[in-house]
Amino acid sequence: MNTRTPSLLTSAVLALAVTVGAQAEAATKLSHKDSSFLKDAAEANNAEVEASRIAVAQSANGDVKSFAQSMIDDHASAQGELKTLADQKGVKVSDTASLTKQAEIKILSKRKDASFDRHYAEAIGVKAHEDTIKLFRKEAEKGDDPDVKAWAAKTLPALTHHLELAQNLKTKTDAEPKN
Repeated sequence: MNTRTPSLLTSAVLALAVTVGAQAEAATKLSHKDSSFLKDAAEANNAEVEASRIAVAQSANGDVKSFAQSMIDDHASAQGELKTLADQKGVKVSDTASLTKQAEIKILSKRKDASFDRHYAEAIGVKAHEDTIKLFRKEAEKGDDPDVKAWAAKTLPALTHHLELAQNLKTKTDAEPKN
């Protein structure tokens, strides 16, 4: 029997174990705080896109449709970056909004006309962006992983701009006649 074969097999198994161990270590290096941020940011992005798709389809208001399409485009792009970063860090992020946001979106989708527009501008435009900015600011300032912190900091200006646009939209939708 060739004594070299078990040695090669042992070496291959050892190399595989080291590779798997290194990958597991990379995934566990990310703190709970950073991992939670990535998951929460993904769910927030998903909620924004889902609600905005409904707004594009359902609203008759050109300003609402334009804002919603912009949110779909910008948040879909950010979601791609976030997913790539999460994959690099070994974190699985959701492709859907949280259950709470899904329920809010379902309720929103039942509204019609100006009522829909006002609630979309308030809940998805203003409130969601205020919450997301807090989430991203906290990560940018207090996160542990330098890559995750940098991505949060890089994304903050776009979120702040979205909030400004949403506040302007809310002012316009609040001025619409109540149905």
